[in-house]
Amino acid sequence: MFPVWRNLSLSRAAAVPFSLPPRRALDQRSCRTGTRSVPNRKSSGSRYNVPPSAEFVARVSGIPTMAKLPYRETADGLDAAFVGVPIDTGTSNRPGARFGPRQIRGESALLRAYNSGTRAAPYESLMVADIGDVNVNMYDLKDTCKRIREAYRKILATGCIPLTMGGDHTIAYPILQAVAEKHGPVGLVHVDAHADTSDVVLGEKIGHGTPFRRCVEEGLLDCRRVVQIGLRGTGYSPDSYEWSRAQGFRVVQVEECWFKSLAPLMSEVRAQMASGPVYLSFDIDALDPGFAPGTGTPEIAGLTPIQGVEIIRGCRGLNLVGCDLVEVSPPYDTTGNTALTGANLLFEMLCVLPKIKYY
Repeated sequence: MFPVWRNLSLSRAAAVPFSLPPRRALDQRSCRTGTRSVPNRKSSGSRYNVPPSAEFVARVSGIPTMAKLPYRETADGLDAAFVGVPIDTGTSNRPGARFGPRQIRGESALLRAYNSGTRAAPYESLMVADIGDVNVNMYDLKDTCKRIREAYRKILATGCIPLTMGGDHTIAYPILQAVAEKHGPVGLVHVDAHADTSDVVLGEKIGHGTPFRRCVEEGLLDCRRVVQIGLRGTGYSPDSYEWSRAQGFRVVQVEECWFKSLAPLMSEVRAQMASGPVYLSFDIDALDPGFAPGTGTPEIAGLTPIQGVEIIRGCRGLNLVGCDLVEVSPPYDTTGNTALTGANLLFEMLCVLPKIKYY
């Protein structure tokens, strides 16, 4: 039978696999610091949503929410929420990102509850759920941006931190409009093959190549606290990143990242971001297409998945107020590995949010 989610007296939406034997309240396990109590792996503890473990519930069963978390209709009562924005009407090359959230959710069934690399325990720290998708308008990009902005205003009003599955990178613009309304101008860690700072493309000011130009124009970003990492590819001018530098952005072209760990870079980024609010925007095309071919505007000689993980883990300690993972286009990767990588990067984002517990 499918796992069924029901409310317990001490939780707002706890996970209880319906077909399992009666659960034990706690499963005692030991670690280097001694014996500790952790939520039973079969189901949720009494306080937070814990996805059912694949040790007891088959990954291929159930409704495919992000990480097999419970579905909630709103962000009320949540500390963090996964939300999909399934659009690709802002793309300039290959479409298909509208299917990104759906496949990321499907591939996320492979995720487990703990981060073995950092020992983060997000489901012992925050109330998290999947709140579904923004109801976008596939025929009108400007109306879609309005719908996204309104949806994120509601999410942020609850105090919830949104973890967004795109969708093309256009979505960062209306999301940041809502984020800046709540937090004021924010710092930005932007991981991408492209700067996305064009002014007009084919006569249009809104698209996946323009969001951060619009954000600067509207005062949504604290430009002294913006870093763009992984930029590369051919350009429309000799210096494609002149405008970014002129605004005060730190630009880290991919050539500065080749053959090295990015942990030292992220130490510098943490100092740059300081204690102010920060938004993390990660375009999957920042990764080399050999690792992530399922995207709309691939550029060769990109970052590795290891470097992508280093960047996200390097955001630990920042005052993150929102994150996104965009531009996964499933039709261009029949293996599903691009979406699988995206799902893992989103989990890494969850693991560096404020108030996360580490063992």
